[in-house]
Amino acid sequence: MAARYDAIGHTYATTRATDPRIAARIWAALGDARSVLNVGAGTGSYEPPDRDVTALEPSAVMRAQRPPGSAPVVAGVAEALPFADDSFDAAMGSLTLHHWSDWRAGLAELGRVARERVVLFTWDPAYRDVHWLGPEYMPSTRETTVGFASLDEQAAALGATVEVVPVPWDCRDGFFSAFWRRPEAYLDPNVREGISVFHRSDTEAVAAGLERLRADLDSGEWARRHADLLERDELDLGYRLLVAIF
Repeated sequence: MAARYDAIGHTYATTRATDPRIAARIWAALGDARSVLNVGAGTGSYEPPDRDVTALEPSAVMRAQRPPGSAPVVAGVAEALPFADDSFDAAMGSLTLHHWSDWRAGLAELGRVARERVVLFTWDPAYRDVHWLGPEYMPSTRETTVGFASLDEQAAALGATVEVVPVPWDCRDGFFSAFWRRPEAYLDPNVREGISVFHRSDTEAVAAGLERLRADLDSGEWARRHADLLERDELDLGYRLLVAIF
Protein backbone atom coordinates (compact mmCIF):
# COMPACT_ATOMS: atom_id res chain seq x y z
CA MET A 1 0.00 0.00 0.00
CA ALA A 2 2.75 2.48 0.86
CA ALA A 3 4.43 2.24 -2.52
CA ARG A 4 1.12 2.69 -4.37
CA TYR A 5 0.08 5.79 -2.46
CA ASP A 6 3.56 7.25 -2.51
CA ALA A 7 3.08 7.28 -6.28
CA ILE A 8 -0.60 8.22 -6.65
CA GLY A 9 -1.60 9.90 -3.40
CA HIS A 10 -0.29 13.42 -3.96
CA THR A 11 -3.73 15.03 -4.40
CA TYR A 12 -5.67 12.67 -2.15
CA ALA A 13 -6.57 15.29 0.45
CA THR A 14 -8.34 17.45 -2.12
CA THR A 15 -10.96 14.86 -3.13
CA ARG A 16 -11.22 12.43 -0.21
CA ALA A 17 -12.76 14.52 2.56
CA THR A 18 -14.71 13.20 5.54
CA ASP A 19 -18.38 12.84 4.71
CA PRO A 20 -20.28 13.90 7.86
CA ARG A 21 -23.07 11.34 7.43
CA ILE A 22 -20.68 8.42 7.11
CA ALA A 23 -18.56 9.86 9.93
CA ALA A 24 -21.57 9.96 12.22
CA ARG A 25 -22.12 6.24 11.67
CA ILE A 26 -18.48 5.38 12.34
CA TRP A 27 -18.24 7.54 15.44
CA ALA A 28 -21.48 6.15 16.87
CA ALA A 29 -20.13 2.62 16.34
CA LEU A 30 -17.04 3.51 18.39
CA GLY A 31 -19.33 3.79 21.41
CA ASP A 32 -17.64 5.19 24.50
CA ALA A 33 -14.12 4.26 23.40
CA ARG A 34 -11.72 7.04 24.37
CA SER A 35 -8.47 5.81 22.82
CA VAL A 36 -8.71 4.86 19.14
CA LEU A 37 -6.19 3.50 16.64
CA ASN A 38 -6.96 4.44 13.02
CA VAL A 39 -5.30 1.90 10.72
CA GLY A 40 -4.56 2.88 7.13
CA ALA A 41 -5.34 6.40 8.25
CA GLY A 42 -4.35 8.24 5.10
CA THR A 43 -4.86 11.98 5.43
CA GLY A 44 -7.06 11.63 8.51
CA SER A 45 -10.59 11.18 7.21
CA TYR A 46 -13.12 9.90 9.75
CA GLU A 47 -10.86 10.33 12.75
CA PRO A 48 -13.15 11.38 15.62
CA PRO A 49 -12.15 14.84 16.90
CA ASP A 50 -13.24 14.19 20.49
CA ARG A 51 -11.16 11.06 21.17
CA ASP A 52 -7.53 10.25 21.79
CA VAL A 53 -6.60 9.06 18.30
CA THR A 54 -3.38 7.49 17.09
CA ALA A 55 -3.06 7.12 13.33
CA LEU A 56 -1.09 4.45 11.48
CA GLU A 57 -0.25 5.00 7.80
CA PRO A 58 2.46 3.35 5.66
CA SER A 59 2.72 6.02 2.95
CA ALA A 60 4.99 9.02 3.57
CA VAL A 61 3.10 10.97 0.89
CA MET A 62 -0.18 10.42 2.71
CA ARG A 63 1.29 11.19 6.11
CA ALA A 64 2.63 14.50 4.77
CA GLN A 65 -0.89 15.58 3.75
CA ARG A 66 -2.39 15.23 7.20
CA PRO A 67 -3.63 18.67 8.29
CA PRO A 68 -2.11 20.64 11.15
CA GLY A 69 -3.52 19.57 14.49
CA SER A 70 -4.49 16.09 13.31
CA ALA A 71 -3.78 13.01 15.40
CA PRO A 72 -0.17 11.85 15.74
CA VAL A 73 0.72 9.38 13.02
CA VAL A 74 2.99 6.35 13.08
CA ALA A 75 4.49 4.63 10.04
CA GLY A 76 3.44 1.01 9.84
CA VAL A 77 1.20 -1.61 8.26
CA ALA A 78 -1.97 -3.32 9.43
CA GLU A 79 -0.42 -6.78 9.28
CA ALA A 80 2.22 -5.95 11.92
CA LEU A 81 0.95 -3.21 14.21
CA PRO A 82 3.75 -1.76 16.34
CA PHE A 83 1.68 -1.74 19.54
CA ALA A 84 1.26 -4.05 22.51
CA ASP A 85 -1.87 -6.12 23.08
CA ASP A 86 -4.90 -4.14 24.30
CA SER A 87 -3.21 -0.78 23.73
CA PHE A 88 -6.41 1.01 22.67
CA ASP A 89 -10.08 0.96 23.56
CA ALA A 90 -10.93 0.61 19.86
CA ALA A 91 -9.32 0.14 16.47
CA MET A 92 -10.87 1.46 13.28
CA GLY A 93 -10.22 1.54 9.55
CA SER A 94 -11.94 3.18 6.58
CA LEU A 95 -11.84 1.68 3.07
CA THR A 96 -8.39 0.28 3.72
CA LEU A 97 -8.66 -3.52 3.89
CA HIS A 98 -8.36 -4.00 0.10
CA HIS A 99 -4.90 -2.40 0.22
CA TRP A 100 -3.49 -4.82 2.79
CA SER A 101 -1.21 -7.64 1.65
CA ASP A 102 -2.88 -10.08 4.10
CA TRP A 103 -6.32 -8.98 5.21
CA ARG A 104 -6.77 -11.82 7.70
CA ALA A 105 -3.53 -10.94 9.45
CA GLY A 106 -4.53 -7.29 9.47
CA LEU A 107 -7.92 -7.93 11.07
CA ALA A 108 -6.30 -10.21 13.65
CA GLU A 109 -3.91 -7.38 14.50
CA LEU A 110 -6.77 -4.90 14.94
CA GLY A 111 -8.43 -7.34 17.32
CA ARG A 112 -5.17 -7.86 19.19
CA VAL A 113 -4.53 -4.19 19.99
CA ALA A 114 -8.17 -3.23 20.73
CA ARG A 115 -9.55 -3.86 24.20
CA GLU A 116 -13.23 -3.21 23.47
CA ARG A 117 -14.13 -3.06 19.79
CA VAL A 118 -13.12 -2.89 16.15
CA VAL A 119 -15.01 -0.70 13.68
CA LEU A 120 -14.34 -1.16 9.97
CA PHE A 121 -15.89 0.86 7.14
CA THR A 122 -15.58 -1.52 4.22
CA TRP A 123 -17.20 -2.78 1.01
CA ASP A 124 -19.00 -5.90 -0.14
CA PRO A 125 -17.56 -7.16 -3.45
CA ALA A 126 -20.90 -8.82 -4.25
CA TYR A 127 -21.95 -5.30 -5.26
CA ARG A 128 -19.20 -4.94 -7.87
CA ASP A 129 -21.70 -4.67 -10.74
CA VAL A 130 -24.32 -2.49 -9.02
CA HIS A 131 -22.63 0.84 -9.69
CA TRP A 132 -23.15 1.67 -13.37
CA LEU A 133 -19.62 2.92 -14.06
CA GLY A 134 -17.93 -0.46 -14.23
CA PRO A 135 -20.50 -2.55 -16.14
CA GLU A 136 -21.41 0.18 -18.63
CA TYR A 137 -18.12 1.94 -19.25
CA MET A 138 -15.14 0.25 -17.62
CA PRO A 139 -15.61 -3.51 -17.23
CA SER A 140 -11.87 -3.84 -16.73
CA THR A 141 -12.28 -2.31 -13.26
CA ARG A 142 -13.95 -5.55 -12.23
CA GLU A 143 -10.54 -7.19 -12.30
CA THR A 144 -9.40 -4.96 -9.44
CA THR A 145 -11.84 -6.73 -7.10
CA VAL A 146 -10.47 -10.21 -7.78
CA GLY A 147 -9.34 -11.60 -4.46
CA PHE A 148 -11.25 -9.02 -2.43
CA ALA A 149 -12.55 -10.80 0.66
CA SER A 150 -16.28 -11.41 0.72
CA LEU A 151 -18.31 -9.52 3.29
CA ASP A 152 -19.13 -12.78 5.07
CA GLU A 153 -15.41 -13.56 5.33
CA GLN A 154 -14.62 -10.10 6.66
CA ALA A 155 -17.40 -10.22 9.25
CA ALA A 156 -16.55 -13.77 10.35
CA ALA A 157 -12.88 -12.90 10.83
CA LEU A 158 -13.85 -10.17 13.27
CA GLY A 159 -16.97 -11.74 14.73
CA ALA A 160 -18.69 -8.54 13.68
CA THR A 161 -22.22 -7.36 13.05
CA VAL A 162 -22.91 -5.71 9.69
CA GLU A 163 -24.61 -2.36 9.04
CA VAL A 164 -25.58 -0.94 5.65
CA VAL A 165 -24.05 2.47 4.91
CA PRO A 166 -25.85 4.06 1.94
CA VAL A 167 -23.91 6.53 -0.19
CA PRO A 168 -25.47 10.04 -0.23
CA TRP A 169 -25.78 11.64 -3.65
CA ASP A 170 -23.50 14.52 -2.63
CA CYS A 171 -20.97 12.41 -0.71
CA ARG A 172 -17.90 14.47 0.20
CA ASP A 173 -15.60 11.47 0.22
CA GLY A 174 -14.71 10.81 -3.41
CA PHE A 175 -14.30 7.03 -3.34
CA PHE A 176 -15.10 4.93 -6.42
CA SER A 177 -18.90 4.85 -6.13
CA ALA A 178 -19.36 8.27 -4.54
CA PHE A 179 -20.35 9.98 -7.79
CA TRP A 180 -23.21 7.67 -8.74
CA ARG A 181 -25.50 10.70 -9.32
CA ARG A 182 -22.72 13.04 -10.49
CA PRO A 183 -21.23 11.19 -13.48
CA GLU A 184 -19.37 14.20 -14.84
CA ALA A 185 -17.05 13.99 -11.84
CA TYR A 186 -15.38 10.88 -13.28
CA LEU A 187 -14.13 12.99 -16.19
CA ASP A 188 -12.05 15.07 -13.74
CA PRO A 189 -8.48 13.73 -13.51
CA ASN A 190 -8.17 15.08 -9.96
CA VAL A 191 -11.12 12.94 -8.89
CA ARG A 192 -9.67 9.85 -10.56
CA GLU A 193 -6.27 10.52 -8.99
CA GLY A 194 -7.75 9.88 -5.55
CA ILE A 195 -9.37 6.56 -6.54
CA SER A 196 -7.01 3.61 -6.57
CA VAL A 197 -9.26 1.54 -8.85
CA PHE A 198 -8.33 3.71 -11.81
CA HIS A 199 -4.61 3.24 -11.17
CA ARG A 200 -5.02 -0.52 -10.97
CA SER A 201 -7.07 -0.79 -14.17
CA ASP A 202 -5.95 -0.97 -17.80
CA THR A 203 -5.10 2.59 -18.85
CA GLU A 204 -6.39 2.28 -22.39
CA ALA A 205 -9.63 0.67 -21.27
CA VAL A 206 -10.21 3.46 -18.74
CA ALA A 207 -9.56 6.12 -21.38
CA ALA A 208 -11.96 4.48 -23.82
CA GLY A 209 -14.64 4.22 -21.12
CA LEU A 210 -14.24 7.87 -20.25
CA GLU A 211 -14.76 8.85 -23.88
CA ARG A 212 -17.97 6.81 -24.02
CA LEU A 213 -19.14 8.40 -20.79
CA ARG A 214 -18.36 11.89 -22.10
CA ALA A 215 -20.33 11.18 -25.27
CA ASP A 216 -23.32 9.84 -23.34
CA LEU A 217 -23.32 12.88 -21.05
CA ASP A 218 -23.17 15.25 -24.00
CA SER A 219 -25.99 13.48 -25.83
CA GLY A 220 -28.16 13.06 -22.74
CA GLU A 221 -28.11 9.28 -23.09
CA TRP A 222 -26.72 8.76 -19.58
CA ALA A 223 -29.49 10.87 -18.04
CA ARG A 224 -32.16 9.01 -20.02
CA ARG A 225 -30.79 5.62 -19.01
CA HIS A 226 -30.44 6.57 -15.35
CA ALA A 227 -33.35 8.91 -14.82
CA ASP A 228 -34.32 6.90 -11.74
CA LEU A 229 -31.01 7.70 -10.04
CA LEU A 230 -31.59 11.42 -10.42
CA GLU A 231 -34.58 11.05 -8.08
CA ARG A 232 -32.59 9.30 -5.34
CA ASP A 233 -30.89 10.97 -2.39
CA GLU A 234 -28.88 7.91 -1.36
CA LEU A 235 -28.09 4.49 -2.72
CA ASP A 236 -26.88 1.15 -1.36
CA LEU A 237 -23.72 0.38 -3.31
CA GLY A 238 -22.30 -2.23 -0.98
CA TYR A 239 -20.56 -0.08 1.61
CA ARG A 240 -20.82 -1.60 5.06
CA LEU A 241 -19.83 -0.97 8.66
CA LEU A 242 -18.49 -3.95 10.57
CA VAL A 243 -18.65 -3.64 14.34
CA ALA A 244 -16.99 -6.20 16.61
CA ILE A 245 -17.48 -5.77 20.37
CA PHE A 246 -15.36 -7.86 22.71
